Amino acid sequence: MANGRLPYTLGRDAPHRLFIGIDANAAGLRALSRRAARERLGNVIYVRASVEVLPLELAGVADRVTVVLPWGSLLAAVARPLVPALAGIRILCQPEASLSVVLSIADRDLREARRLGLPLLDGGHLQDLAIGYAAAGFTVTSVRQLDPDELAAWPSTWARRLAHGQPRSVFQIDARADPASHILGQPSRATRLKSEP
Repeated sequence: MANGRLPYTLGRDAPHRLFIGIDANAAGLRALSRRAARERLGNVIYVRASVEVLPLELAGVADRVTVVLPWGSLLAAVARPLVPALAGIRILCQPEASLSVVLSIADRDLREARRLGLPLLDGGHLQDLAIGYAAAGFTVTSVRQLDPDELAAWPSTWARRLAHGQPRSVFQIDARADPASHILGQPSRATRLKSEP
């Protein structure tokens, strides 16, 4: 999430809905978390957690999950994809919840992409993502390339920066949580493996 702008902006614009920002880097969340508290945005919550160990207390709370321009292990989870990590994201979801993922890997990101074991984000790989997403409990409904205006429409600091920077390929994956994919409150296989001695 980088700095927490997405849940802050959405929460400010829709005070009747709850928005939870999750990021492994608490430092990146501090400024907007404090700002949300000062503005008494009781519908915006920030949680420090990694994609590998998402809080089970949030199981089944989300009717929508949004991942915008992830990096590190979250990028690997949604772009390779890594089924155990995606299954952890699925646990956050209500049945039929929507998932939107915005991805971009430019030439300057190739070193990180290799470190994460990511294939090239081309049309063939993006279409093949549906198999991994299905194994994690999601049905991919669309995969498309975003133009700079569509990217800039996301209320995210990085999205706006990249939309106005050097041209790069940006893709959006939309999916739905399969209602029959798991029982809410049951930890994913990934979570069980991490908690076993």
